[in-house]
Amino acid sequence: MDPHTVHSSVFYLLAIWGFVTSILLILVIYRSQLSNREGDQLFLDSAEESMASEQRAIVSKIEGITKPINALGWVSGVLLVATLGMWMWNAYLSFGRG
Repeated sequence: MDPHTVHSSVFYLLAIWGFVTSILLILVIYRSQLSNREGDQLFLDSAEESMASEQRAIVSKIEGITKPINALGWVSGVLLVATLGMWMWNAYLSFGRG
């Protein structure tokens, strides 16, 4: 494999990793903000049903965002390992020619 091709592959993998990790960080910050609004315990009577439904909606959003965060975390990790592997391969090829 040509070292120039490996170098450009490393750049593209790094760009994709940066994009995926940025989305991951945005989702983690969003989940954190939702968690701040969630109450741990609520003692509600029947007149405060709207607050209870709001809390259920927040919990539902938090639970719904957990799977994408986990998936993006795995994808980000795999892309980082692939990028490091390609970078090391590029260094090996450059060292072999040097």
